[in-house]
Amino acid sequence: MLVRLLYASRAVDTSPDAIESILAQSRQHNPVTGITGILCYGGGIFLQAIEGGRQQVSDLFGHIQRDARHKAVILLHYDEIFERRFGGWTMGQVNLSKLNHSILLKYSEKPELDPYSVSGKVSLALLEDLMATAAICGRV
Repeated sequence: MLVRLLYASRAVDTSPDAIESILAQSRQHNPVTGITGILCYGGGIFLQAIEGGRQQVSDLFGHIQRDARHKAVILLHYDEIFERRFGGWTMGQVNLSKLNHSILLKYSEKPELDPYSVSGKVSLALLEDLMATAAICGRV
């Protein structure tokens, strides 16, 4: 059974090296467990969708909740799915500082990433829009 989980967290360390460390670890470990997804970050906030088997996604989310690199981890959306939406990425990435902020304004009150103030469905729609506009990089 495939599931998709969407969560947000605040970065403890927002340096480029810390972000790259998270991405590198994801790209190394996710293929082994069948996890795919996308990581969106900006303003010290992570928005991440992970897809895969129910147990594997649940285990990974538990690990993220205990990961010292994240704080204020919150579950935004969880759903059983028929197919992967982000299946082409072991962990794709979007750096919001390089985007036209109008895409953020389309989904929120201000042109900044704040998944804590919108519904999980809105955050998922943002990620899908980013994918449709080819804003995701790091395809592996």
